[in-house]
This record gives sequence, C-alpha cells and structure tokens, in this order.
Amino acid sequence: MTRYGMLINTKKCVGCFACRLACQMRNHLEPEETFIKFHTLEQGEYPSVYAEVVPTQCMHCVDAPCQSVCPTKATYTTDSGVVLVDESRCIGCKYCMAACPYGARVQIEATGVIEKCRFCWDGEDVGNPPSCVGTCISGARTFGDLDDPGSDISREIVSLNARPIAGNLTDSKIFYVR
Repeated sequence: MTRYGMLINTKKCVGCFACRLACQMRNHLEPEETFIKFHTLEQGEYPSVYAEVVPTQCMHCVDAPCQSVCPTKATYTTDSGVVLVDESRCIGCKYCMAACPYGARVQIEATGVIEKCRFCWDGEDVGNPPSCVGTCISGARTFGDLDDPGSDISREIVSLNARPIAGNLTDSKIFYVR
C-alpha cells in the first residue's frame, strides 16, 4: 500500500514563496488564505549568522488530532495516509484548528470550511507531484511513497537524516532536513 509523504530540505529553501503561491493558485485561495506558512529563524553565532527559512504545513499525521475531535467526521484519512476534509460535512466549528499542534488548519472565508494541505488530492489520487513540489525552484521539496524503500523520498530521508519537525509530537508524514 502506498503511504504518501514529503521531505522539506530547509538547507535548500531560499524563501521565494513559489510553493505557497502555487498552492494558493491550485486551491483557489485568497491572498490571506494559505496552507503553507513560512518561519524565519536566525541560526549560528556571530560572525557566521544566517536566516533559516522553514516552511510548515499540514503534517498528515497518523492518528491526526484534528480528525479525532471532528464531530461530523469531516476530517478523515485515506488508505494512502492523506488527511482530507469532506467539505460537505464540515460545519466550521474549528475544533480541528484547536487540536492541530502545527496550526495548519485554515478557515476559508467564502465557505466557512476549515481546510488544509491535501497534497493536491483531486478525486482518487494525490497530485503527482503536488503543486508546491513541482514549482520549487531550489528542489527543496521531495514527494513520494514512504513505504517504498527505493523511492526518492525514502532514500533522501535516510541519506539526509531527515526528521519530523517536532520530533515525536505526532507521527508526521512530513520530514525536514535542518
């Protein structure tokens, strides 16, 4: 069974926001609505100081906290491990927003639905690659099957010692090189 995930290499990210713009365009989001957030962290010590750009988004958690609190079961996980929202079932209660430890949920103003990254899932399949991966000018994002040891993402996670951003806060399917 395929289990999708993503690797984000902050050592390659240049903070151009192309991934966020591609995501907004693909998902028809307003300029203030975004599934990808950027954090700039000052790293190092003088005189070797640099700014690390860390993009964050939905981590597609195994046993997602946002899913367990949803009273209408609008948030669900596919067999491929992608956490999605059934817009027709969402009542906009914001429980999922409160439960998400990553702050990855966004209320869409036009509909009131609480949305998030869905790996550009469209019908029966994820975008391959998702828009954010396909548009990344520095190759900082890799997408693929975490259960296939021969996949690019699996090989990069091992070779680059990639880890979830918050350790074992949740069982995340987004890995970071920092």
